[in-house]
Amino acid sequence: MFKVNENYLKLPGSYLFSTVGKKQRAYQEAHPDKKVIRLSIGDVTQPLVPAIIEALHKAVDEMGHAETFRGYAPDLGYEFLRNAIADNDYKARGCQISADEIFVSDGAKCDSGNIQEIFGLDNRIAVCDPVYPVYVDTNVMAGRTGTYDPVRETWSDVIYMPCTADNNFAPELPKETPDIIYLCFPNNPTGSTITKAQLQEWVDYANKTGAVIIYDAAYEAYISEADVPHSIYECEGARTCAIELRSFSKNAGFTGVRLGFTVIPKELKSGDVSLHSLWARRHGTKYNGAPYIVQRAGEAVYSPEGKAQLKEQVAYYMKNAAYILNGLKEAGYTVSGGVNAPYIWLKAPNGMTSWEFFDHMLENANVVGTPGSGFGPSGETYFRLTAFGSYENTVEAVNRIKAL
Repeated sequence: MFKVNENYLKLPGSYLFSTVGKKQRAYQEAHPDKKVIRLSIGDVTQPLVPAIIEALHKAVDEMGHAETFRGYAPDLGYEFLRNAIADNDYKARGCQISADEIFVSDGAKCDSGNIQEIFGLDNRIAVCDPVYPVYVDTNVMAGRTGTYDPVRETWSDVIYMPCTADNNFAPELPKETPDIIYLCFPNNPTGSTITKAQLQEWVDYANKTGAVIIYDAAYEAYISEADVPHSIYECEGARTCAIELRSFSKNAGFTGVRLGFTVIPKELKSGDVSLHSLWARRHGTKYNGAPYIVQRAGEAVYSPEGKAQLKEQVAYYMKNAAYILNGLKEAGYTVSGGVNAPYIWLKAPNGMTSWEFFDHMLENANVVGTPGSGFGPSGETYFRLTAFGSYENTVEAVNRIKAL
């Protein structure tokens, strides 16, 4: 009889966002007359901007003609997109990243889940706590996390770096030395950021200890403060210790279109082994490339029209974030985030647990958020709200919460 990968059987419960969705649907079915406002999942709600739509239409028309038809995409992605990424996201910020160090994919979630495949199973990972669940769960699937403690909701072989109000929700260098360090800034779920000087400390630490940093910069488009880095490659020495993940989902509304990329510099090595070469082999073996029309849409993100239109769209969501942040502060809640990120991190009132507050909000305000405990032990008693709804729904949701 065939056998399954037993690591999958170690995963506790169900996926956080699936549980949130099931609870929301059950409540809605029981109360069809109620308008439930969802500020839980980080899914955009504004339509694709005109520059991107125009690029999609043009690319579709090209695919209808024999002389311009495209089949499989190149393994790394089309050169026109990789050049646009290198010029705009890196060279424009003084980062020395070349087009052939950029691997185009269908999104940062897939890359963050797949990147761990090129590392040995005896590597120990360190994650921020609270943490985006995909980082830990995919390492569980690989067999790298040890045994699960259902009381503490932690894994024995994972180094958790608490991000609490005491350290402004930013991790401190761990006492135990990890091999792989996951960092996400602006952070999901807390919305926190660190300065360039703070990030430089992590780069120096990784180079000193021989660790690699997997840096998730999916929300860099929402950064508004000057001293917050947009890329880890703004730091000296990052080329020898860091992998960066990027996404078009939040900066350009591609959640339903799917496009992202991973950067692995050629200097990043384990001994004499190039991680760039390993990922290139994995990419070429297991991935057939993002569609041509989608990559052309990605190229349009960097056009003058695309930049201007997306700047307005990001501002729309950050207007929502400011309304949530300021409105809940006025109502006496303890909140953070919402300045350089589209997430607001809310302290549950009256000693409620995260899930107790979830039920309280759903039943009494008909507003759905995401329980902080689902992101890790340090997320307990906290709650994540997103700014990706419509402005009208955002205002109504805040007013409902204030009325509780």
